[in-house]
Amino acid sequence: MEFAFTAEQQMIGETARSWFAQAATSARTRAAMAGDGMDAALWSGFCRELGLSGVALPEHRSGAGLGLVELAIIAEAAGAQVAAMPLLGHAVVARAIAAGGSDAQQAHWLPRLIGGETLAAAALDAEVTADDDALTGSARLVPHGGNAGLFLVSRTNQAWLVPAGAGVTAHTPVTMDQTRPLATITLNAAAAEPLADSAAALATAQTTGWVVLAAEGLGVAQAALDRTVAYAKDRVQFGRAIGSFQAYKHRLADMMIAIEQARSAVYWAACAMDEGSDEAVLALHAAKSFAADTAFKCAADMIQLHGGIGFTWEHDAHLFFKRARSLQTMMGSGAWHREQVARMVLGDVA
Repeated sequence: MEFAFTAEQQMIGETARSWFAQAATSARTRAAMAGDGMDAALWSGFCRELGLSGVALPEHRSGAGLGLVELAIIAEAAGAQVAAMPLLGHAVVARAIAAGGSDAQQAHWLPRLIGGETLAAAALDAEVTADDDALTGSARLVPHGGNAGLFLVSRTNQAWLVPAGAGVTAHTPVTMDQTRPLATITLNAAAAEPLADSAAALATAQTTGWVVLAAEGLGVAQAALDRTVAYAKDRVQFGRAIGSFQAYKHRLADMMIAIEQARSAVYWAACAMDEGSDEAVLALHAAKSFAADTAFKCAADMIQLHGGIGFTWEHDAHLFFKRARSLQTMMGSGAWHREQVARMVLGDVA
């Protein structure tokens, strides 16, 4: 298994980091938070200007035909700016359709998703009942559910595609991470189309979500360190830059070590999935738990090491902290993922 990025992957990373740094500014993120939690212009630019919305989707469906490593590179860049856009739901739903949708479903939805014409959200583990081609019930904590035009709704081993419209309502309360609003979706005899292969779709949805969340966490952690280092060079106390104090340097070094470990875990998982490794599932659980916890630790350290300014609403540190905290709980807590790793390594121990 090769862990060095190829020239193409390096180019994707450089392009994505540069684009997000210019487009996903703090001012635009805060404007999105004051509205519906989504920067529509940013998402449109990501799909049409940057052109990487189909990076991990088949070429014959308008995608780039690449894999989870490339998707992780993009998610890391988005996480570093706490971008207010629905990358998680888009990647989960689009790749689920590519894996388990019929030819007709793929041909209809994937070009629309890649082009940004349709915004998708994943309502996994919903409490719904099916009556012919209609669903009734609800799903909670759906990322960007209030913005979506298409839902992937799942119950146990079944999955459906539900277009927004008649019979579908969304309520979006204020939640911790206002850059990724979570909605409650209510279905009342909503038109639904079963996916051709629900098992394949849901397996892909789950693994895609874990990779995106882990990579986002890595981006959050790295940005927290980078911004704190920059502050440490500029802030002066007792006639010296605070970054010159030993205790401060030790905290920065601890952050760097944790980030490098998280980076290895994230790209091990993405690479293992792309190459069909026997270790892929174990790597995914390890990456999600470790990267999310590292993001939370680094974001918390960012606040402390910035001193009083780090606690204010005007500073962006709280945006990173809230995103990191939400990452810890989405698609399985760190404790649950570590339990899965333990079971895979140790088996069921009485």
